[in-house]
Amino acid sequence: MLKRLEVKTSSRVQLVDITSHIKSVLKSEDVSTGVLVVYVPHTTCGLTINENADPAVKDDIITILDKLVPLQGEYLHIEGNSAAHIKASLMGSSITVIIESGALVLGTWQGIFLAEFDGPRKRSVLLKIIPDQHS
Repeated sequence: MLKRLEVKTSSRVQLVDITSHIKSVLKSEDVSTGVLVVYVPHTTCGLTINENADPAVKDDIITILDKLVPLQGEYLHIEGNSAAHIKASLMGSSITVIIESGALVLGTWQGIFLAEFDGPRKRSVLLKIIPDQHS
């Protein structure tokens, strides 16, 4: 089962909590146990799982990534978004989450975030639900 979410970002750089959207898609499917692969088919955004209780965590991640990979640098890519490509590579383009009892297995404070580095844009998030064959 392949599902698609569309996420509209509003800033050049931001972390968007997409956990509730993913949970809604999962609820509509009849999957008790299995694995969910979340993937973004883009080169200037990524995915991460991190704390979603304190918004300062998102700000800290963005601040440190901006220090590590500044917007302006000695980049060769002529489009002016090399920093976005590098940050997306650091984040990664996919995550895997276990499904148990029809729910995502996440820690108490964990959420799933789309990490935008070249926005604002409309982004696709692909969800591949792989049911356990024994359930």
